[in-house]
Amino acid sequence: MICREAQEQLSAWLDGELEAVARARVAEHLAGCAVCRRELAQLEALEAALGSLAVPAPPALAAKVLARLTPPRRRWWQNLALAASLVVGIALGGAMAQGVYSLPATADSQGAEVAALEDFHDFPQGSLGTVLASYQADDGNGNDS
Repeated sequence: MICREAQEQLSAWLDGELEAVARARVAEHLAGCAVCRRELAQLEALEAALGSLAVPAPPALAAKVLARLTPPRRRWWQNLALAASLVVGIALGGAMAQGVYSLPATADSQGAEVAALEDFHDFPQGSLGTVLASYQADDGNGNDS
């Protein structure tokens, strides 16, 4: 290998881009050529100097990047689909809960349905079902009317 061929491959040598055969040929040439070793040392010094340079970003770069990042807009049909999903979910949840927690109907003197506390033993403590079961209309529960 002549010096010109070796020097053309020194940059690839530094970057680790040479294949094994080419790398071995350059290494063999560098072992016997002081001129190419000096060229390699200069390239290594240049790479180290360039690598240590601090390049400040322009002051308005962050603002420009943030300005170009616009939030994705939802289309009208996506909003409609979301609202429809919520309505269907609420309706299905209500229908399922009605089947799970059905209230036994008992008529009192005024004809209204009243549930006894024993009928709500399946409700977790603090749930709306427990609150409704513990409500007693004839006591007023704080209502003075």
